[in-house]
This record gives sequence, structure tokens and C-alpha cells, in this order.
Amino acid sequence: MNLLICSDGTPSSDYAVQVASLIAGPSKAATSLLGISERPADKESLRLALISETDLLRSVGVEPTLQMREGDPVAEIFAETQGKKFDLIVVGARRTTPTGFYWRSEKMYELVKALDAPVLAAIGRCDKLRSFVVCTGGKAYIEPAVMLTGKLAAALGASVTLLHVMAEPPAMYADLVAMEEDVDQLLESSSELGRNLLHQKQELERLGVNTSVRLRHGLVVDEVFKEIAEGGHDLVVTGSSRVRGTLRHYIMGDVTRRILNHAELPVLVARSDITAGNRGGFFARWFGARY
Repeated sequence: MNLLICSDGTPSSDYAVQVASLIAGPSKAATSLLGISERPADKESLRLALISETDLLRSVGVEPTLQMREGDPVAEIFAETQGKKFDLIVVGARRTTPTGFYWRSEKMYELVKALDAPVLAAIGRCDKLRSFVVCTGGKAYIEPAVMLTGKLAAALGASVTLLHVMAEPPAMYADLVAMEEDVDQLLESSSELGRNLLHQKQELERLGVNTSVRLRHGLVVDEVFKEIAEGGHDLVVTGSSRVRGTLRHYIMGDVTRRILNHAELPVLVARSDITAGNRGGFFARWFGARY
């Protein structure tokens, strides 16, 4: 695994290095630490922060490749990733406002949409990564995100919960709701949603990852955070998909944006493959979450 950690010397960057150390140590990832100062006056404080962050990585047996640059963080990080294969990019995600469309630094959202590699937004202090929850949407094209999560979980000895949230349907579909609330029955069914979730569960278990499936009904973001609180999860995984056509950027859906806004734990925005087709069933088509 190739890991890129981005730092601007602020406390949020310390969180990025901290959560990255929990991944890089057990996975023995080849790790790059990229320090970026937007102004010449920030160079010295950045240099001191990088010394401390390098020491933290070394304490878990990781010897990072270190670079310092000056300029716009988004442009510099994008330049660093060109022609290089990074499996994961870790960035700090400090909160800048409690209202509006973007609650955190807009540069973080820009990175999520611009970079080809998955982005892990380090939110708050993270001392362990033992339980992951994946917002699957029940779709086939989220499977690359599921597999990335599985590889991380296998390396870290973490468990994974596959979460699918469906909006409350009209009363006339109550019988279908009852069927889909029974996880075992759903996974054994011939429905497309059941087949998707079963396939994802089996692929994770083949990696040796303890995996469970959770179904919820209600408002997607509300139910995601209920699951996080009740399940005691350390990391939430959500998706983004590449824009169709010639443009080289990703769509960060409303659910992903709102999770990033409200989260108090690390958020992994993984890439989904829209060419895999939509294998979602009745509820995925009509009531499924849009990630």
C-alpha cells in the first residue's frame, strides 16, 4: 500500500498523521509525508510540525519520505499525485463554520472531488481503528470502496458493518419492508439488493474480515449517525463517483458532504465504479440512499 499524508503544520494535520500512523504501522505501507506552506512566513512552523509528525510515524515503525512545498495546497497535492500510484491520501479536516453548505475547509472538499485516490478526512483525535461502517447504498458500483475497506480492515484486524439505509416507503409496501428488515431473509433472497449485499459480505469474509449487515429505514444521514453511535464505530466509509464524460473529477453527493460536515470521526471517501452497473433492487431504485 502507498500512503500519502498531507500536512500544513496545523492541529488538524496532526490528526491526519495520527490516524495515518494507525494504518501505516500494521499495513507496513510505503508512506510519504507532504508538507505545504501557503505563505513564506509559515515555513518554520511547518518545519517544526513535520519533525514532530515524522517522529510519530517512526514510533510505529514507519520511515516516511518527506517533502516540503510552498503554494496552494490543492494544486500542490494534485501535482504530487500525478504519475504516482497512491492507494490512500490522508488530509486534515478542520471545521471552519457550523452552518452553510461546507462546514470544513473548502480545500478539503476540493481534494475529495479532484484526486483519483480515495481520501481519508481525519476529523478529531483517533486512537484506534477497530470497527468500520460502510454506507453501501446497496449498489454494485460501491464494491471497489467495499474492497478497499476490506483490505484496510484485514491489515488492522478491524470489523466491518455494511449499512444500507432506505427511506420510509408508503404504507402499501409494508410487507416488502418487513421482508427487507430481516437481514438473513434478504441475503438469502433472489432480490438484486440481497445479492449485492451478500456478495459484498462474502468478499470481505474472504479477506478474513468479521462482517455484518445492517438495514435501517429513515433519513439517510440521521440513520448513519445513529449507527455510528450505537455501533461504536471508529471510521465511516462513504462514496463518490467519477463524472461521466471527459471531465476528470468526482461527484461528492449530498449524503457524503453532509457526513463530512457533521462527523466527529474519520471519514473515508472511497471511489465507486459507475461502469459496474446498478444492481440495486426495488428499494435501492426507489428509496435507496444517494451517496
